[in-house]
Amino acid sequence: MSESDISNRGAGARAEAVSELGEHRNLRAPAGEKSGHMITQPSATGPGEQNGAHYNMSFIWIVSLVAAMGGLLFGYDWVVIGGAKPFFERYFQLTDPALSGWANSCALIGCLFGALAAGALSDRFGRKRLLIAAALLFGVTSIGNALAESFSVFVAWRILGGVAIGLASNLSPMYIAELAPAHLRGRLVAINQLTIVVGILLAQYINWALVRGLPPDATDAFIAGSWYGRQGWRWMFGLTAVPSMLFFISMFFVPESPRWLAKNGRESAARYVLTRVGGETFAARAIADIEATLVNEVAKVDFRELLEPKMRRVLWLGVGLAVFQQWCGINVIFNYAEEIFRAAGYDITDTIKNIAWTGSVNMVFTFVALGTVDRLGRRPLMLLGAAGLAVIYVALGGCYAAGVRGLPMLALVLAAIGCYAMSLAPVTWVVISEIFPNRIRGAAMAVAVMALWIACFLLTFTFPSMNRAFGAAGTFWIYSAICAGGFLFLWLRLPETKGKTLEQIERELVK
Repeated sequence: MSESDISNRGAGARAEAVSELGEHRNLRAPAGEKSGHMITQPSATGPGEQNGAHYNMSFIWIVSLVAAMGGLLFGYDWVVIGGAKPFFERYFQLTDPALSGWANSCALIGCLFGALAAGALSDRFGRKRLLIAAALLFGVTSIGNALAESFSVFVAWRILGGVAIGLASNLSPMYIAELAPAHLRGRLVAINQLTIVVGILLAQYINWALVRGLPPDATDAFIAGSWYGRQGWRWMFGLTAVPSMLFFISMFFVPESPRWLAKNGRESAARYVLTRVGGETFAARAIADIEATLVNEVAKVDFRELLEPKMRRVLWLGVGLAVFQQWCGINVIFNYAEEIFRAAGYDITDTIKNIAWTGSVNMVFTFVALGTVDRLGRRPLMLLGAAGLAVIYVALGGCYAAGVRGLPMLALVLAAIGCYAMSLAPVTWVVISEIFPNRIRGAAMAVAVMALWIACFLLTFTFPSMNRAFGAAGTFWIYSAICAGGFLFLWLRLPETKGKTLEQIERELVK
């Protein structure tokens, strides 16, 4: 790509780029901006300057934060049911453990369809349009759940809400990874995990605020006939509509993914977005690097191509990471907090308060991940998380077996959440958003995210039965064994991707 190609962009190219950015102002990089490199390693310079290049940090962060609002809604919608569960179960008179498990896990069916739709459609229509659709779906389904008068209608809206979660969980980290400079990509994709955590914490505190006046000795009959059992849980779901609409509107003002644009033959628009990110020389080098990985490729992706020998290794790595992130067991704490804390000796009011504590710890340790993922790397954090959870679950199971109750149990639960939040939770999303080749990233991420939601469904649906069959102690010891196996898998299969461009990673993994 010559320098004359950069300087001779026509008015048509500029109009196309402005359309993609959703703005009508001049988005050219500031005059005098120095040239940059796509392939970078961390240096002593600040984040806006790397190897002599100046990055437009305000643009990068604003666009990443807007895209990461999909993570916030994902987190809120996923966890809100944990606090609402004691109340809608009384309202719908759910006494069968199978129905209780179905209420908690039905959204995962929608997650599977959402992830599949993201893979089938994002390579064709782009990341931006589907994120807009996800935002709208979040808003509509939250109102639907809030107004549900029967359990079947409630389940239907939860499944549709799961479609939105499946779309957002796939597309938000992928979009950020495709826009971010290499030396910032881990931190920026981890921002999506931070917003997931913020959404979780927001749901937990709203749940607590809505029911904090509930008497500690409230009976099932009292709850079913009170405001908490008839209306309070509806507000827990309905308030999701507010951030949903903010996300919906904001997505109209961000650009399409530059890598998707380049892959689909819209080089001028892709160059324009990349110029806004890091200057014209940065854009030229990035475009050349992207095009080098797309030689002899066509725009349409066939899912069967993922099974080609050169793609199969990286696909199984992504699927394995996604499944392990769920089977490590941490999500049962979020989804079955009532059972876990009651078994540890807490009443319903203290249980809701403890759930809020779990959200706070989750958020604090996510900041630890943000500060270390681009400095220490992906591999050390993932190994630390697997080993740490294995040890904590052994102790937690031992305490349940010994009849320990109260504060020690809360401390172990918070330790498990902190360990997960600084490692497996954010870093898994970082890795699966960056290991797949440019031309199949949408389809490959869809397969990985579908595997994640299938694993999550199995985890969530089976916990009540496992808890009855093996007790809390046996269940957490099983999760400990899974974490030990996950550690071995990570040790043998997970490469380090810190500081590498997406194209570098592709060349190393797809041979």
